[in-house]
Amino acid sequence: MNVAEISESAVRRVLETVIDPATGKNVVAAGMVGGIATRAGHVAITLDVDPARGAALEPLRQACEQAVRAMPDVLSATAVMTSERAAPAAPSAPLATPARPHGHGPAAKTTGGTGRIDVPGVKHIIAVASGKGGVGKSTTAVNLALGLAANGISTGLLDADIYGPSMPRMLGVKEKPESTDGKMLKPIERYGIRTMSIGYIVAEDTPMIWRGPMVSSALEQMLRDVQWGELDVLVVDMPPGTGDAQLTLAQRVALSGAVIVSTPQDIALIDARKGLAMFRKVAVPVLGIVENMSYFLCPKCGERSEIFGHGGARDEAAKLEVPFLGEIPLHLDIRTTSDSGHPIVVSQPDSAHAQAYKNIAGRVWKQLSAPQRGARPAPKIVMR
Repeated sequence: MNVAEISESAVRRVLETVIDPATGKNVVAAGMVGGIATRAGHVAITLDVDPARGAALEPLRQACEQAVRAMPDVLSATAVMTSERAAPAAPSAPLATPARPHGHGPAAKTTGGTGRIDVPGVKHIIAVASGKGGVGKSTTAVNLALGLAANGISTGLLDADIYGPSMPRMLGVKEKPESTDGKMLKPIERYGIRTMSIGYIVAEDTPMIWRGPMVSSALEQMLRDVQWGELDVLVVDMPPGTGDAQLTLAQRVALSGAVIVSTPQDIALIDARKGLAMFRKVAVPVLGIVENMSYFLCPKCGERSEIFGHGGARDEAAKLEVPFLGEIPLHLDIRTTSDSGHPIVVSQPDSAHAQAYKNIAGRVWKQLSAPQRGARPAPKIVMR
């Protein structure tokens, strides 16, 4: 479908008709419009607001969306509110902290709102995370989701790595998500799973120069404003580290668990340990650790080389008393199939590597479907 390109200036002119009743000024004149992005009929607007007025400005945010949505050729419009928040003063009395299975360390600091994000129809939401980049987390997330689907489990995949979205390339997605009502986006289906990524809307070479609150808002909207439908599992490919996106997900969403991805060497395991500790502190069950790039098999001679060491993640899992989900080798086929948009679980379903991912998916699903695992309430994260 060919859609006429919408100019930023045209959007800005429409926003000049939206008046803030508290000041009598339009949002443009008031300096509230922090940014406008348009692509293939989809418009994203950021509104810089006073955090003290955040809740009261929700009708104004909706008015901006409705005004832009009414423009010719606009398929969808999304407005997010961002703000710079001062650090809170120390409370006069200790605040309650959520129950934590292991009870070590302080609770995490809240970053943003505290309302729960419900995703109707989705039974389990799991995070695939790593303490650092470059360990193959996204490749693992994609093939884990496809492995769940191969086991007959209805699955969705959310690319929450706002700064470096990988799903468009790894799933070969070139089309843009559509909206039937101008409010909710339809996920793009690929290889039997429903998917969504900021990369479906923004050009591949466009840098996402966003502050933390904008990242959190985008993540919330990709959960809340997408028609995920009925799913057994929604796999969320997290950005590396332990920042705003991870805390937003842990604070606002009833996560069923987290999968930690690491390579075997000590330097990666140090960061993986931090990621695991973060989820424990916010009472998110750790479903286990995956050792990626576990070893290398020479395609010519068959000799095995443990380039990054071997078994470090297994040992770490035993030390931390969490399940070891499996090991994935460093292999050319895994890399080339991901780069080509045909992940190995679907392009070479009978290969040993595809079977390794399916086995990991089976172990994850066994934990999710255990009778004792109920829906976990989203914890209230506070600062002590």
